[in-house]
Amino acid sequence: MKNIAVIAMLAMGLMLHAQVNKNVTKESTTTTVTVNNGTGTPKKVVKTQNTEAIQNIELQDANSNKLNKDVKQTPVEVNSSTTVSGDGIPTYYETNGQRYIFVPDRNGYKVSSSTNVNDFGVMRKTSNGQYIYHSKDKTAIGYIDANGNFVVESYDDKSDGVTVETYTKVRQ
Repeated sequence: MKNIAVIAMLAMGLMLHAQVNKNVTKESTTTTVTVNNGTGTPKKVVKTQNTEAIQNIELQDANSNKLNKDVKQTPVEVNSSTTVSGDGIPTYYETNGQRYIFVPDRNGYKVSSSTNVNDFGVMRKTSNGQYIYHSKDKTAIGYIDANGNFVVESYDDKSDGVTVETYTKVRQ
């Protein structure tokens, strides 16, 4: 008896889940630009803009016995994301008088100091658009703010709080 009840609940759940219809439109625009800044090796910059529009499909008279039913207008949810990737084109940031170089790689960025060319740390992008920043002495969460600066938030054991360190983007 218990098995029959479980099977009936699963069947009803699957039937209800199958009734949700959505109209999904995906569009991707890719722009490729080759930049030659006089160094002899041109750099390729690729900008990809992805747009996804999701709209639930609902009928105007869902309970009527009419064969062909009209579709009711519902709000459209639009999600847009833009990704700019370069051919190893570095971005320069500065904090406390020290300059850092952020070089894009396949999984995020490699961070190095301008005085020490060896890797200082790495940044890996997370699913919510933030970065996990990992260096020799700390692991923290970082994000790029509206001004293009890189902000690192880390936990401090001594003060039992969050410390915020801002890497200011160097305009060239």
